[in-house]
Amino acid sequence: APALAEQIVRTLQAAGIASGADAQRGFDHGMFIPLKLVFPDANIPVVQLSLNDSLDPEQQLKTGRALESLREQDVLIIGSGMSFHNMRAYGNPAYGPVSDIFDTWLTHTVQASPEERYRLLSNWEQAPGARDCHPVRAEEHLLPLMTVAGAAGMDAGRKVFSDRVLETTLSAFVFG
Repeated sequence: APALAEQIVRTLQAAGIASGADAQRGFDHGMFIPLKLVFPDANIPVVQLSLNDSLDPEQQLKTGRALESLREQDVLIIGSGMSFHNMRAYGNPAYGPVSDIFDTWLTHTVQASPEERYRLLSNWEQAPGARDCHPVRAEEHLLPLMTVAGAAGMDAGRKVFSDRVLETTLSAFVFG
């Protein structure tokens, strides 16, 4: 969707967020695989948005806020990632309680008022078990949630899925 991609670039730039389009870059597996499952006929336009290199949660929230108006144009904003992503912890029963505590915090945070949600997500590293669940440079799996939460504006968030996978709790959230 080149026209939508250009609109996104302009929208981000207008919000003071450096951005540009790269039509040559292929789709990331974190975007491609979920959409392949949901839309196997690949009959919808898609624009992939990269995370900010800094992995700063507040920057991701600001990016989402800048893109909030796209929702009024029926653009579905999906943040593909994981609520737990520690490759060394998968399958280790000792991480079950850690993931449960972080998941409880994350659920409370997503369901909080928009102001509280923004504040807590900006400081997610302060959450109990945060770095056990998302080691340094693995937060790229949590940060897409920040973009979607930013784009949610004043809409409420809620947990729509949770399961135990490889001894850890994984959850999914929706806004609006």
